[in-house]
Amino acid sequence: MSLAIIDARQWQNRFDLESGQKKEESHPAAAMLSKVLSWNPYPGDMDEKANEWVTRTALDLMDQYEPNLVCLSYVQQFFSHRHFAHSQADWERMCATAMAEAEKFIKISGYTPVIVGTGGMVPLKEEMDLSGLDGLAVSSNWSARYCGVHWPSPGDMELLSALKARGKIERIVSKKEWIDLFRSEEPKVQIRQDEALMPDFLVVAAEGHSFKTLGTTLRKPVNIPANNFKVPVYTPLGGVDDIRGIKQLVRSNLDHHKIALILVEGVGKAFFPADHAMCSNGPGWFCHEPGDAFYLTLSTGKHEPFAYPAGYRSFDRDAEAVKFPFSGYMLSVPENTLALDYPGKSIAVGNRSMFMHMMFGVDISIECFARNLFNQGCLGVLHRMDKYEK
Repeated sequence: MSLAIIDARQWQNRFDLESGQKKEESHPAAAMLSKVLSWNPYPGDMDEKANEWVTRTALDLMDQYEPNLVCLSYVQQFFSHRHFAHSQADWERMCATAMAEAEKFIKISGYTPVIVGTGGMVPLKEEMDLSGLDGLAVSSNWSARYCGVHWPSPGDMELLSALKARGKIERIVSKKEWIDLFRSEEPKVQIRQDEALMPDFLVVAAEGHSFKTLGTTLRKPVNIPANNFKVPVYTPLGGVDDIRGIKQLVRSNLDHHKIALILVEGVGKAFFPADHAMCSNGPGWFCHEPGDAFYLTLSTGKHEPFAYPAGYRSFDRDAEAVKFPFSGYMLSVPENTLALDYPGKSIAVGNRSMFMHMMFGVDISIECFARNLFNQGCLGVLHRMDKYEK
């Protein structure tokens, strides 16, 4: 069973990750992780030192654990630019600073990098309010491009068609069309959730537009992800042209390289070394936004848009049976992820809540414990204690 340790600066508590119940654990790995957490309080999503925290915390954990594979995410610039306006010069400085942190980590650690950008951002032109539909519109806090519509009335469809005619909606896609798009490229794509809870239609916003629906609790964004059909990847390990190829690239080189897989959110090709590659980020009209599907596709080597589909009625389940209470809407540890069956040592550190301990299958992770930009401390997770030697 996996152990979660929450550090809120003034105190620490230990929990079973799946049940959320308090748990006593005397294994030396727990004491080690507790110590590293206490050394590195999280400054907050908006703080410019949040990316420095990733580098420092990762290096401290590496000193204690000596992993062969490190997964990092630098996300402060994405959070900040999404919610606040910046001059072009300030935005470029933030992106350059994030890349500099990644480069600093590589220089200090000596690990071989695989650096992945999620692509650039664009100013929000308009937020479309679909909360008044006769049916139910569902869009997650972190999705701008996609919104699911359940049980639409004829009037709802007329409204959506009118928004499409005005260039605000790019397309309106039935559930079958959405699934068929991915099956045409990946016939064995898995639909891991109840199809009955998936939306009847997926509504796709034109670039620069987003959706407001019931249940979207974050403040209105200022900037949102561009339509990044290709994203930049830099590595000296060899060529890759699709984010699905990164898992194989990393795993095939771990026997003779110590590797750092580094995600830099909101950052496009302009900030990458000249010899980067542009990699496909989805089939046809679909591009993965920075979020669970992007991370899972990268980590599993397969498209994963239906693990937690856009517009999915995730709230429509038995609250008494909910597992993994520290993992947001995720209900289980994903299968076939990058390090899940890797026999060597692996860690993940980042300022993306929930993803670090769920998406990469690593032995040990540390992440910010923040929700809707509210800083509640740090979360460390031990999935594998057996590899730790005191």
